[in-house]
Amino acid sequence: MDVQQLFKNLKKEAECPLCIETVKNPKTLPCLHSFCLECLDRHANFARRQLKATIKCPVCQTSFQIPETDTFENLPSSFHLNRLVDVLALEDGSVQSQRCNSCDENNTATCYCFVCQDFLCASCFQAHQRLKASRGHRNVLIDKLQVQDVQELIHRPVMCSEQYHEDQPLEFYCEDCKVLICHKCTVVSHDRHSKTDTQKAAQEQKMQMSDAVAKVKAEMVRYESEIKKQTDLRNKNKVEILNEEKKMTDTVERLIRDLREHERKMKDKFRENYEAEQKHHATRLENFELVATQLKSCFERCQSILDRNFSVEILQTNHAILGRCNELLNVRKPDLYMSPHVRYLVEKKLDPMDRVVVTKTDPSKCLAEGQDSKDVKERKETYFAIVTKDSEGFQCYQQDDKIKVDILTPEGDQLKTDIKDTEDGKYTVTYTPQCGGQHRVEILVNGQSLTGSPWIVQVHQHQYQFAFQYGSNGKGQGEFDGINDIDVSQKTGTIAVADYDNQRIQLLSSEGKSRREIKLDGEPWSVAFTDSGDLLTLVPRSDNKLCVLSEEGHFIKHINYKHLVKPRRLSIASDGHIIIPDYGDNRIKVLSPNGNDLLQSFSAPDCGKYPSCAIYHQDKFFVSYYHANCVKVFDKTGVYLHDIGCEGSNDGQFDGPNALVIDKYNRLIVCDSDNHRLQLFTLTGTFLSKIDGEYFQNGVPCCVAINSGGSLVVGDCLNCRISVFY
Repeated sequence: MDVQQLFKNLKKEAECPLCIETVKNPKTLPCLHSFCLECLDRHANFARRQLKATIKCPVCQTSFQIPETDTFENLPSSFHLNRLVDVLALEDGSVQSQRCNSCDENNTATCYCFVCQDFLCASCFQAHQRLKASRGHRNVLIDKLQVQDVQELIHRPVMCSEQYHEDQPLEFYCEDCKVLICHKCTVVSHDRHSKTDTQKAAQEQKMQMSDAVAKVKAEMVRYESEIKKQTDLRNKNKVEILNEEKKMTDTVERLIRDLREHERKMKDKFRENYEAEQKHHATRLENFELVATQLKSCFERCQSILDRNFSVEILQTNHAILGRCNELLNVRKPDLYMSPHVRYLVEKKLDPMDRVVVTKTDPSKCLAEGQDSKDVKERKETYFAIVTKDSEGFQCYQQDDKIKVDILTPEGDQLKTDIKDTEDGKYTVTYTPQCGGQHRVEILVNGQSLTGSPWIVQVHQHQYQFAFQYGSNGKGQGEFDGINDIDVSQKTGTIAVADYDNQRIQLLSSEGKSRREIKLDGEPWSVAFTDSGDLLTLVPRSDNKLCVLSEEGHFIKHINYKHLVKPRRLSIASDGHIIIPDYGDNRIKVLSPNGNDLLQSFSAPDCGKYPSCAIYHQDKFFVSYYHANCVKVFDKTGVYLHDIGCEGSNDGQFDGPNALVIDKYNRLIVCDSDNHRLQLFTLTGTFLSKIDGEYFQNGVPCCVAINSGGSLVVGDCLNCRISVFY
């Protein structure tokens, strides 16, 4: 850096922020910013005219009280700026020049002695050079100053300002008066005061100042960090708002496109309807016009004959005219075509349910508590909590926050959830899994995914545990000879067993104790309890009738099954309809609750022979086919959908599937008779588990029922015993 650039930099440093000139009589405000005294006073006067009692620092905007004297002359002067002004005066001719410190003529200084630390005029400099004692001193001409010279001038010793002490440097610091003093001052005015060397005192106070400055620097860094954070938050907010605005615009445009597409489709439907109806009307009009033309032609022809009144003509044409008239009069009159009414039904008003949410909640900081619970079981109420937090990670509550929880079952169905808002930033989510398997949990806070969302919750399936067995082969109470079917009253818990070869129905308690027996005139093929507690039994060889009995065993009535050929196993749907597979024509038949009306009849395409059992659940029919080794699924209208299982002995395969039941966990349970086991499936046909082994070893589980508590009651037709699983 050359000396000119240095002076330029120094001049910029010595510039008053108000007048943008080199500072004159610099005064320093308590905020440590310095200004010309005249500029500060002018600034104060302007504030006074506006009836203000304070001014703000033009640099840092700190407020200060205006002195009662309306001048800031009592403020401390800036030592550094005063020194800069002195040095700048050496280079700037427009500023008052430095005067000689050696002579009384107060001549303009032309050089500076770095040893004597004095400014000298030309005469004094010549004398200074002639003296032997000062001849070797380092001197420099002011117009020849170099960068190092200027820097040394800035750091030259400060001389005492007391009269007669002007040649004395301030080498001491009075601890009592807190002022810098020279050697003479220590004797004259500070004789008994505590005094310290200037450099030593400065070093001690420098340490104090350094500590304070370090703290200020640390606070400054913290504020700069906060400023950066605030700037980042501002930019993030800007991006977020712009993104959400774009999202809104895209949504509106999508809705507009959807509405336009809806409008197009509706117009097409109106047009199709219009063209079809116009065609119908045109056809009717053509028919009417044809008959009207024929009638008019006949009328005109006949009327002309009557008008001529010629006897011979009348006699010759009478027979033909009467025949034609009768023919036309007896023509079937076309019906008026009544168009169906066309209406445009608005199912709901346009309400996209969009809204702008302004909230302190930061979805990226929100969390879920208890979501990683390992003890989640089907049909067991489960809960976790969502905690909303702000960007600093503190729990917060905003009334407008929108919390959305989607829990999907393994089949992709939406599970019902209940969200309780405690209005403190915590939301309790409660749900009850209806089946086992992996459930997908996704949480959105104000449309944004929660951290870690979605996640998988493994719901443990209910595993049936063996409880007890009872029964054996025989003819006594609690003994059986060929268990053909079993059902449990949901009303009383009574178990009805179709004791086939004993030609009776045995009624047992839930513990398996015999209550009574109902003797029949033939072998009972199937039993089923109605919702009212009556017992419906099928005895194929008994006059083609269904028997309705009370639970006490009293006969109520017969139902003539005129619609059936060779009925098999009964089941009763939740609406009371009677479902019976018919071996005679291989159709599934649905009867009214009183058994008199055939409501539905359907069969499976292709391989649909010998249906064994049919049940209805959630708008679907499930039908087992013993010889086809599968379970076929139909919709509520009887349309075939798909198969469950195939022939074999592996999991999900069958050998003689028989009775079916749906348990309280919405699982399909199939008696896989010749594989000596029960198999459990989802309603869509996914294999879940099986019950086999010692319970049915060397046995044939042929019938199954569920009691009101959810326990499984299984009949073994070969071993003549009943097993209970809970």
